[in-house]
Amino acid sequence: MKGFSVFFRAAAAAALFALFSIGSASAQEIRAPDPASALADALAAACRANETQFANYLTAENAAAFRALPAEQQRAFLKRLSLGDEAGRPLLSSDAQNHTVLRCVAPAGTAEFRFGDVRTNENLAFVIVDAVNSEKTQFGLVREGGAWKLLSLGLVMLDIPQLSKQWAESDLAAHEDAALETLRGLADAVDSYNRAFGRLPDTLAQLGPAPKDEVSPEQASLVNEHLAAGSAGGYRFRYRITNPIGGEGDPTFELSAAPEDYGKTGKRSFLLDSAGKFHAADKHGDMATTADPELP
Repeated sequence: MKGFSVFFRAAAAAALFALFSIGSASAQEIRAPDPASALADALAAACRANETQFANYLTAENAAAFRALPAEQQRAFLKRLSLGDEAGRPLLSSDAQNHTVLRCVAPAGTAEFRFGDVRTNENLAFVIVDAVNSEKTQFGLVREGGAWKLLSLGLVMLDIPQLSKQWAESDLAAHEDAALETLRGLADAVDSYNRAFGRLPDTLAQLGPAPKDEVSPEQASLVNEHLAAGSAGGYRFRYRITNPIGGEGDPTFELSAAPEDYGKTGKRSFLLDSAGKFHAADKHGDMATTADPELP
């Protein structure tokens, strides 16, 4: 969620709650005896990355909306909620104050959710959750049909389709920003190659990794193997040498980037021209050109 505005982070988290209500799992899961248990069950399902099981913890309306999402968006939703990129193993324990502690143990690391006091007012309940390396949030739950169902975060509530759409747009923007940074890094690598060997590289492959102590014009060890092959972060990259108009002066270069999976890993294509200016446009997956608008 890095890069989100404060409001969107709150709204997004809130939507999580609107999503989570206990549906029709096992009797033990559905009729969790208290709000903290209901919340722990929902987070545990997200940790396991089990879309089918997770849908059972939603209200009928939200469960239908969740099941209607493409599988990729369902998986992305659970990753956001569990604060991890891979399926994990939920471990439940208690702290010294007998508050619930849920750990989602995954290959890339462990996300920890520490529950605070539960405040209950008739059919409403509120649980403070402190997620390690994240912000402290308050989950709202409502008792419905004998079960505690996740309802809100703070005062903001979003529906599942809208939240998934916003997250997808945010992911696209993140991929595009990363592609721009990669173009800048590639340009620096080309300049470093030029200074080291007195000429521009013929291909990106010449910037790639070299065996230890064997750096050469053919393997300059200036970028990783993925960039040397012209692909990284959901974008494909192209490099070409440009000759000055009239044939006078030193040759320069251009770098361009286009999404590998248009609409999923990005929409805009980018070009860094020989003057160091960026151009960008939605090319439907094709490479950008100098005729495309310059970025501010």
